[in-house]
Amino acid sequence: MNTFTFFNLQDNSISKWLYEGIKQSFSSKGYQYYSSTENPKLVFNFVDENKPIPYRRNSQGTFVVSIVTTNHFPKNIHKEAYPYLIRTLSNHLMYVVFTTNKLTIYFLTPEQGLYTLTYHSGQQDSTFFEKLFERLEPLASSQLIINNDFYDNLPKDLWRGDEITNSLSQAGKRLAKMNLLPAPFPLEEVLSARDIRHLKKLYGIGGLSYGNLSARKDNASFWMSASGIDKSNMNDVGVDLLYIAGYDSEKKAMKVSVPPNVTPKRASVDAIEHWMIYKEHAEVNAIVHIHAWMDGIKATTFNYPCGTLELAQTVAELIRNAPDPSQAVIGLKNHGLTITGRSIEEIFDRIEGKILPQVPMISE
Repeated sequence: MNTFTFFNLQDNSISKWLYEGIKQSFSSKGYQYYSSTENPKLVFNFVDENKPIPYRRNSQGTFVVSIVTTNHFPKNIHKEAYPYLIRTLSNHLMYVVFTTNKLTIYFLTPEQGLYTLTYHSGQQDSTFFEKLFERLEPLASSQLIINNDFYDNLPKDLWRGDEITNSLSQAGKRLAKMNLLPAPFPLEEVLSARDIRHLKKLYGIGGLSYGNLSARKDNASFWMSASGIDKSNMNDVGVDLLYIAGYDSEKKAMKVSVPPNVTPKRASVDAIEHWMIYKEHAEVNAIVHIHAWMDGIKATTFNYPCGTLELAQTVAELIRNAPDPSQAVIGLKNHGLTITGRSIEEIFDRIEGKILPQVPMISE
């Protein structure tokens, strides 16, 4: 059952109005309100603008929306509001700006997704909170698939890799030469070094994690770049390059085979997406995900979080409906691209000269 609660309610009229409206709208849609803050599905964390406090979740399955209220319109919404998202260790931020006759909510996600919702004086509260629910529910109800089960059973003849890992290593060098950003925008412009460390810890974003790439091994497995590594220097199996052997639906975990006596890196949070695509499309032999854009592409409707089953399913559906699933380019709204190909080399040959390094931010 989907459950929700509130944390650190602030003593001001706007926060109390939001509390009542959110409680009513989510309850009316089948969410069960918990007075306790232990292990709910969804937490609304009301944040003191001058002293932001995080909600310390006990489970990866808990989704946190932090709410900041202010009467100052931002000059640069990401620069002024994004640090609150990180400092409160949240999945989502509602940056609420109120004046005498209008209230505007900026919704921000870790991938720099940006949405807005406006309430005007005289508007029906129920209509406004219905729209607020519609904005948050796809994110709040999503399921993270970011756990790994490691097995030291990789066949000995693969301990040093094969022709596929060699091709991925060369492709990683090509990817590095594109000079793409580790995130869809330069984090160091809006965050302190301490906040960047928080971001890496919670969301698994590595120092040079400007995307990921994979290539099919057989019908049941594929090689993939590990999370947060330098793509220009991928050499070690189990550390830089991982053998994804499958998906355990009961544990909601990716199955990773590694050589013995290796301390493995984690699989990319996008591994579930790659696994789903390979399983459905035998003609797809390689996949590249980058924080960049191309003109004239189809994109997901919602900015689902990385590593969620819903994002994987949405991307898989768009690939299924593409004219040629083996050569699809799918936009992840406010995030980046997932590109399929018949080989890893073919993908890079196809997109060379067409990549736009800045991901456009779409609010609607």
